[in-house]
Amino acid sequence: MANVTFSAPSLGKDITVYAVAGDNKTLLGVAKQHNIAIPCQCQDGECGSCLVKVTVLGDNTPMAVHLTDKEKLTLSVNGKLNKGQLEHAETNDMPPPYRLACQYIVRGEDILVEFSGDPGVEIELRR
Repeated sequence: MANVTFSAPSLGKDITVYAVAGDNKTLLGVAKQHNIAIPCQCQDGECGSCLVKVTVLGDNTPMAVHLTDKEKLTLSVNGKLNKGQLEHAETNDMPPPYRLACQYIVRGEDILVEFSGDPGVEIELRR
């Protein structure tokens, strides 16, 4: 099981839910299951409206997180994934910070998912 903490100004407070690792649910699916409104339009990885920032919590090294071809293209076009980050992700199996909630498969690690509440708008980084 993984703890998934959703954080957005529209939520009022952070919401932590449990997700079963290996059931192949996307972040968007987990959010919908718990009535957490992440903006989404196409739900297919093409529009970028479900842009989120994912931070792995704890001391464990993040598990390999495969980027779909659609996610690579959409994040690149929207300026959230450059060539160096893509190479690092593919060579070292280290996920980039920005992802699409409709493409990210939840694994067995605790994560913080930050989003602005506006379609395709990145959340300001926490200081």
